[in-house]
Amino acid sequence: MDRRLHALVLPPGPRLLEALAAALDGTGPAICPVSPDLPDAALHALLDALAPHAVETTGGVRAHRGDSEPVAGDTAVLIATSGSTGTPKIVELSAAALRRSAAATLDRVGAGPGERWLCCLPTSHIAGVQVLVRALVGGTDPMIHPRFDPAGVAAAGAAHISVVPTQLGRLLDAGADLAGFRSILLGGAAAPPDLLERTRQGGARIFTTYGMSETSGGCAYDGVPLDGVRAEVGDDGRVRLAGPVLFTGYRRRPDLTAAVREGDWFLTQDLGAMEDGRLRIRGRADDVINTGGEKVVAGEVATVLARHPQVGDVVVVGRPDPEWGERVTAVVVPAPGTHAPDLAALRDWVRASMPACAAPRELELVEAVPLLPSGKPDRLRLRHAHR
Repeated sequence: MDRRLHALVLPPGPRLLEALAAALDGTGPAICPVSPDLPDAALHALLDALAPHAVETTGGVRAHRGDSEPVAGDTAVLIATSGSTGTPKIVELSAAALRRSAAATLDRVGAGPGERWLCCLPTSHIAGVQVLVRALVGGTDPMIHPRFDPAGVAAAGAAHISVVPTQLGRLLDAGADLAGFRSILLGGAAAPPDLLERTRQGGARIFTTYGMSETSGGCAYDGVPLDGVRAEVGDDGRVRLAGPVLFTGYRRRPDLTAAVREGDWFLTQDLGAMEDGRLRIRGRADDVINTGGEKVVAGEVATVLARHPQVGDVVVVGRPDPEWGERVTAVVVPAPGTHAPDLAALRDWVRASMPACAAPRELELVEAVPLLPSGKPDRLRLRHAHR
């Protein structure tokens, strides 16, 4: 039996939580949370692709003026994502997948009865939605902060929290006592090693998470898949995932769905390696830099550069180059209290452990890495930055 679909153009808050609960238990329509901060043109384009029956804003509910199309009866939540490529996709998730993901997370972090979750991530993204699902599955009332504020987060008294590296860094810089949290889930982007070290030195219990909208959020914690999730790396180096947390498909795009599903497996765009039963993400397949006939995995170069004492944050991208095809470019935020690194020093640092072709040929120093609303680096912008 098909189901109606509502687009919720709402800020994080009680009404969104109510609609999510109804979507999960089947008493309400399926929902697609949409950021109310989207520009009008982007919002209209998303609604046209989504084809909901109704649109709910703080001003009320109205019928969608364009095409409407139901979803499958077991679909509860849809997440609009551009991934890392900028190409819009709308991920369909069943109530069962969301609940299994939440239950597995509660078990992995050892969440006890009555322990509350704090949501300070955008609820138009899977990471924010999944915080709310965990609270609902755990039978607790979540704390919802529409905007991230380090002081407010630190004083909230929540037991569990999910953040991206930028937020964690701001909490540390504000002197927050992170040891008061029973668990901190860190995802959205690779974490600089010194950030993890600072967090753990303060006594915090932190889990690095790997996942995406298509896996109902984090599906591997500290490299270990959640219960029921299977991970393997194919001959092409790409990570494949299977289990009850997987998405149903891409909304109105069976072609895109077929391209990434191989039986029970979801073929990701991430390159990985299995090491002692743990999944290590090397980078993204679409972030492989072709330079002078050699292939360089941008994520691996960034991992090496992140260990340099003068590097606070770093993203590595390939930029067009008339001689090399693409040049390896390091976009670096200097570490606080240090002199900015120079290109020669960073090239020597990389060459000490990687092939010479991986050494950056361009260095761009920035005050902060530009981010997408999800907290991930805006790689598309960085690849086409003007010198």
